[in-house]
Amino acid sequence: MKVRRSDRLIDMTRYLLERPHTLVPLTFFSQRYESAKSSISEDLAIVRRTFAQRQTGILETVPGAAGGVRYIPIIGATEADSFINEMAERLSDSERLLPGGYVYLTDLLGTPEVLRQIGRLIATQYLDSSVDAVMTVATKGIPIAQSVAQYLNVPFVIVRRDSKITEGSTVSVNYVSGSSDRVEKMELSKRSLKSGAGVLIVDDFMKGGGTVNGMKSLIEEFDAKLVGVSVFAEGSFGGERMVNDYTSLLRIDTLDAKGNNITAAPGNYLERNAELLAGMAK
Repeated sequence: MKVRRSDRLIDMTRYLLERPHTLVPLTFFSQRYESAKSSISEDLAIVRRTFAQRQTGILETVPGAAGGVRYIPIIGATEADSFINEMAERLSDSERLLPGGYVYLTDLLGTPEVLRQIGRLIATQYLDSSVDAVMTVATKGIPIAQSVAQYLNVPFVIVRRDSKITEGSTVSVNYVSGSSDRVEKMELSKRSLKSGAGVLIVDDFMKGGGTVNGMKSLIEEFDAKLVGVSVFAEGSFGGERMVNDYTSLLRIDTLDAKGNNITAAPGNYLERNAELLAGMAK
Protein backbone atom coordinates (compact mmCIF):
# COMPACT_ATOMS: atom_id res chain seq x y z
CA MET A 1 0.00 0.00 0.00
CA LYS A 2 1.35 3.41 -0.95
CA VAL A 3 2.09 5.80 1.89
CA ARG A 4 1.06 9.46 1.97
CA ARG A 5 3.86 12.02 1.73
CA SER A 6 3.28 13.37 5.24
CA ASP A 7 3.53 9.85 6.66
CA ARG A 8 6.59 9.12 4.53
CA LEU A 9 8.37 12.22 5.77
CA ILE A 10 7.75 11.37 9.41
CA ASP A 11 8.85 7.75 9.07
CA MET A 12 11.81 8.62 6.84
CA THR A 13 13.07 11.24 9.27
CA ARG A 14 12.76 8.86 12.20
CA TYR A 15 14.59 6.14 10.29
CA LEU A 16 17.50 8.43 9.42
CA LEU A 17 17.80 9.93 12.91
CA GLU A 18 18.09 6.45 14.40
CA ARG A 19 20.86 5.44 11.97
CA PRO A 20 23.51 8.20 11.84
CA HIS A 21 26.44 7.73 9.46
CA THR A 22 24.62 4.84 7.75
CA LEU A 23 24.26 4.79 3.97
CA VAL A 24 20.62 4.12 3.05
CA PRO A 25 19.89 3.36 -0.64
CA LEU A 26 17.03 5.24 -2.30
CA THR A 27 15.76 1.85 -3.42
CA PHE A 28 15.16 0.93 0.21
CA PHE A 29 12.86 3.91 0.75
CA SER A 30 11.20 3.40 -2.63
CA GLN A 31 10.30 -0.19 -1.74
CA ARG A 32 9.41 0.66 1.85
CA TYR A 33 6.78 3.21 0.77
CA GLU A 34 5.94 1.79 -2.66
CA SER A 35 6.83 5.13 -4.22
CA ALA A 36 8.86 6.21 -7.23
CA LYS A 37 12.47 7.21 -6.65
CA SER A 38 11.67 10.67 -7.97
CA SER A 39 9.11 11.11 -5.15
CA ILE A 40 11.61 9.80 -2.60
CA SER A 41 14.21 12.29 -3.87
CA GLU A 42 11.73 15.13 -3.40
CA ASP A 43 10.98 13.94 0.13
CA LEU A 44 14.67 13.77 0.97
CA ALA A 45 15.15 17.29 -0.34
CA ILE A 46 12.56 18.49 2.21
CA VAL A 47 14.28 16.57 5.01
CA ARG A 48 17.69 17.88 3.93
CA ARG A 49 16.45 21.48 3.90
CA THR A 50 14.81 21.16 7.32
CA PHE A 51 17.88 19.54 8.85
CA ALA A 52 20.04 22.35 7.49
CA GLN A 53 17.71 25.12 8.66
CA ARG A 54 17.45 23.67 12.16
CA GLN A 55 21.12 22.62 12.18
CA THR A 56 20.01 19.13 13.14
CA GLY A 57 22.40 17.45 10.77
CA ILE A 58 23.68 17.03 7.25
CA LEU A 59 21.89 14.77 4.80
CA GLU A 60 24.68 13.68 2.51
CA THR A 61 23.93 12.27 -0.95
CA VAL A 62 26.20 9.55 -2.32
CA PRO A 63 25.77 9.20 -6.11
CA GLY A 64 26.00 6.02 -8.14
CA ALA A 65 24.30 2.65 -8.29
CA ALA A 66 25.53 1.77 -4.79
CA GLY A 67 24.79 5.24 -3.44
CA GLY A 68 22.05 6.66 -1.29
CA VAL A 69 21.75 9.12 1.57
CA ARG A 70 23.57 9.35 4.88
CA TYR A 71 22.52 11.35 7.95
CA ILE A 72 25.39 13.05 9.80
CA PRO A 73 24.43 14.61 13.16
CA ILE A 74 25.75 18.09 13.95
CA ILE A 75 25.18 20.95 16.35
CA GLY A 76 25.20 24.62 15.37
CA ALA A 77 27.24 27.43 16.93
CA THR A 78 24.30 29.09 18.70
CA GLU A 79 23.04 25.89 20.28
CA ALA A 80 26.57 24.81 21.24
CA ASP A 81 27.34 28.16 22.86
CA SER A 82 24.02 28.19 24.74
CA PHE A 83 24.43 24.66 26.09
CA ILE A 84 28.05 25.07 27.19
CA ASN A 85 27.34 28.36 28.97
CA GLU A 86 24.32 26.82 30.69
CA MET A 87 26.50 23.94 31.90
CA ALA A 88 29.15 26.41 33.14
CA GLU A 89 26.50 28.22 35.16
CA ARG A 90 25.19 24.97 36.64
CA LEU A 91 28.70 23.84 37.54
CA SER A 92 29.37 27.15 39.33
CA ASP A 93 27.23 26.03 42.24
CA SER A 94 28.95 25.63 45.59
CA GLU A 95 26.61 22.73 46.39
CA ARG A 96 28.65 20.66 43.89
CA LEU A 97 31.79 20.81 46.02
CA LEU A 98 32.64 17.48 47.66
CA PRO A 99 35.22 16.65 50.35
CA GLY A 100 38.71 16.26 48.93
CA GLY A 101 38.18 18.89 46.22
CA TYR A 102 35.97 16.74 43.99
CA VAL A 103 33.07 18.04 41.93
CA TYR A 104 29.65 16.39 41.82
CA LEU A 105 28.75 15.67 38.17
CA THR A 106 26.53 12.60 38.50
CA ASP A 107 23.24 14.46 38.13
CA LEU A 108 24.35 16.11 34.87
CA LEU A 109 25.86 12.94 33.41
CA GLY A 110 22.72 11.04 34.35
CA THR A 111 20.37 13.39 32.49
CA PRO A 112 19.44 12.14 28.97
CA GLU A 113 19.13 15.62 27.44
CA VAL A 114 22.54 16.69 28.77
CA LEU A 115 24.11 13.50 27.45
CA ARG A 116 22.47 13.97 24.05
CA GLN A 117 23.97 17.43 23.73
CA ILE A 118 27.40 16.27 24.88
CA GLY A 119 27.26 13.49 22.31
CA ARG A 120 26.28 15.90 19.52
CA LEU A 121 29.00 18.38 20.46
CA ILE A 122 31.81 15.85 20.45
CA ALA A 123 30.49 13.95 17.41
CA THR A 124 30.32 17.22 15.44
CA GLN A 125 34.00 17.90 16.08
CA TYR A 126 34.96 14.48 14.68
CA LEU A 127 32.42 14.14 11.87
CA ASP A 128 35.20 14.21 9.26
CA SER A 129 37.57 11.94 11.22
CA SER A 130 37.97 8.18 10.89
CA VAL A 131 36.70 7.07 14.27
CA ASP A 132 36.27 3.31 14.68
CA ALA A 133 35.70 3.23 18.44
CA VAL A 134 35.13 5.54 21.39
CA MET A 135 37.16 4.74 24.52
CA THR A 136 36.59 5.72 28.13
CA VAL A 137 37.50 4.51 31.59
CA ALA A 138 34.94 3.14 34.05
CA THR A 139 32.73 4.47 35.41
CA LYS A 140 31.60 8.07 34.98
CA GLY A 141 32.86 8.35 31.43
CA ILE A 142 30.62 5.50 30.25
CA PRO A 143 27.44 7.52 29.57
CA ILE A 144 29.47 10.11 27.65
CA ALA A 145 31.14 7.42 25.55
CA GLN A 146 27.79 5.79 24.82
CA SER A 147 26.25 9.08 23.66
CA VAL A 148 29.21 9.98 21.43
CA ALA A 149 29.34 6.46 20.00
CA GLN A 150 25.64 6.61 19.19
CA TYR A 151 26.01 9.82 17.18
CA LEU A 152 29.12 8.53 15.40
CA ASN A 153 27.54 5.06 15.00
CA VAL A 154 30.62 3.23 16.25
CA PRO A 155 31.24 0.88 19.22
CA PHE A 156 32.48 2.17 22.56
CA VAL A 157 35.00 0.31 24.73
CA ILE A 158 35.43 0.53 28.49
CA VAL A 159 38.84 0.53 30.15
CA ARG A 160 38.78 -0.84 33.71
CA ARG A 161 41.14 -0.53 36.64
CA ASP A 162 40.45 -4.10 37.72
CA SER A 163 39.90 -7.14 35.52
CA LYS A 164 36.48 -8.75 35.09
CA ILE A 165 36.11 -12.43 34.32
CA THR A 166 33.49 -11.56 31.71
CA GLU A 167 36.09 -9.60 29.74
CA GLY A 168 38.28 -12.61 28.96
CA SER A 169 41.99 -12.04 28.34
CA THR A 170 43.09 -8.44 28.84
CA VAL A 171 45.93 -6.09 28.00
CA SER A 172 47.10 -4.02 30.95
CA VAL A 173 49.36 -0.98 31.36
CA ASN A 174 50.73 0.89 34.34
CA TYR A 175 50.30 4.65 34.36
CA VAL A 176 51.10 7.53 36.66
CA SER A 177 48.16 9.48 38.04
CA GLY A 178 48.72 13.10 37.05
CA SER A 179 47.12 14.53 40.19
CA SER A 180 48.53 12.16 42.85
CA ASP A 181 51.74 10.80 41.23
CA ARG A 182 50.68 7.25 42.13
CA VAL A 183 51.39 4.34 39.80
CA GLU A 184 48.12 2.63 38.91
CA LYS A 185 46.94 -0.02 36.45
CA MET A 186 44.23 -0.14 33.79
CA GLU A 187 43.09 -3.00 31.59
CA LEU A 188 41.18 -3.57 28.36
CA SER A 189 39.86 -6.77 26.86
CA LYS A 190 41.96 -8.11 23.97
CA ARG A 191 38.77 -8.33 21.90
CA SER A 192 37.96 -4.64 22.26
CA LEU A 193 40.11 -3.10 19.53
CA LYS A 194 41.53 -4.15 16.19
CA SER A 195 44.97 -3.20 14.96
CA GLY A 196 44.88 0.10 13.09
CA ALA A 197 41.53 1.21 14.57
CA GLY A 198 40.98 4.94 15.01
CA VAL A 199 40.12 5.61 18.64
CA LEU A 200 38.53 8.69 20.21
CA ILE A 201 39.11 9.04 23.96
CA VAL A 202 36.38 10.69 26.05
CA ASP A 203 36.11 11.20 29.80
CA ASP A 204 34.08 13.13 32.32
CA PHE A 205 36.87 15.05 34.06
CA MET A 206 40.58 15.68 33.53
CA LYS A 207 43.04 17.25 35.90
CA GLY A 208 46.65 16.15 35.43
CA GLY A 209 45.85 13.96 32.44
CA GLY A 210 47.28 10.74 33.88
CA THR A 211 44.19 8.63 33.17
CA VAL A 212 43.95 9.87 29.59
CA ASN A 213 47.66 9.27 29.13
CA GLY A 214 47.14 5.71 30.37
CA MET A 215 44.43 5.15 27.77
CA LYS A 216 46.78 6.49 25.11
CA SER A 217 49.32 3.86 26.17
CA LEU A 218 46.65 1.15 25.86
CA ILE A 219 45.83 2.31 22.34
CA GLU A 220 49.50 1.94 21.43
CA GLU A 221 49.54 -1.59 22.88
CA PHE A 222 46.75 -2.52 20.47
CA ASP A 223 48.61 -0.92 17.51
CA ALA A 224 45.60 1.36 17.14
CA LYS A 225 45.59 5.11 16.37
CA LEU A 226 44.54 7.99 18.59
CA VAL A 227 42.07 10.27 16.78
CA GLY A 228 41.51 12.76 19.58
CA VAL A 229 40.74 13.43 23.25
CA SER A 230 37.57 15.13 24.50
CA VAL A 231 36.52 15.67 28.11
CA PHE A 232 33.37 17.10 29.63
CA ALA A 233 35.31 19.27 32.09
CA GLU A 234 38.91 20.07 32.94
CA GLY A 235 40.13 21.25 36.31
CA SER A 236 42.88 23.73 37.02
CA PHE A 237 46.28 22.09 37.44
CA GLY A 238 49.41 23.70 38.82
CA GLY A 239 51.92 21.33 37.24
CA GLU A 240 52.49 20.22 33.67
CA ARG A 241 49.68 18.13 32.21
CA MET A 242 50.54 14.77 30.71
CA VAL A 243 48.18 15.52 27.81
CA ASN A 244 48.37 18.74 25.81
CA ASP A 245 46.17 18.12 22.77
CA TYR A 246 42.59 17.79 23.99
CA THR A 247 39.19 19.45 23.86
CA SER A 248 37.17 20.37 26.93
CA LEU A 249 33.56 21.52 26.99
CA LEU A 250 33.99 23.17 30.39
CA ARG A 251 36.82 24.51 32.54
CA ILE A 252 36.76 24.84 36.32
CA ASP A 253 38.79 27.93 37.16
CA THR A 254 38.19 28.12 40.91
CA LEU A 255 37.84 25.16 43.23
CA ASP A 256 38.07 26.15 46.88
CA ALA A 257 36.49 23.57 49.17
CA LYS A 258 37.41 25.49 52.34
CA GLY A 259 35.99 28.72 51.04
CA ASN A 260 33.01 26.89 49.54
CA ASN A 261 33.64 28.45 46.14
CA ILE A 262 33.62 26.99 42.64
CA THR A 263 33.70 28.85 39.32
CA ALA A 264 33.27 27.22 35.92
CA ALA A 265 33.60 28.66 32.42
CA PRO A 266 33.47 27.35 28.84
CA GLY A 267 36.44 25.14 27.98
CA ASN A 268 38.37 25.32 24.72
CA TYR A 269 35.73 23.52 22.61
CA LEU A 270 34.05 26.65 21.21
CA GLU A 271 37.38 28.28 20.40
CA ARG A 272 38.90 25.22 18.75
CA ASN A 273 35.78 24.53 16.67
CA ALA A 274 34.70 28.10 15.91
CA GLU A 275 35.28 27.78 12.16
CA LEU A 276 33.62 24.36 11.98
CA LEU A 277 30.53 25.50 13.91
CA ALA A 278 30.22 28.70 11.87
CA GLY A 279 30.30 26.65 8.69
CA MET A 280 27.26 24.64 9.82
CA ALA A 281 25.05 27.69 9.32
CA LYS A 282 26.01 28.07 5.65
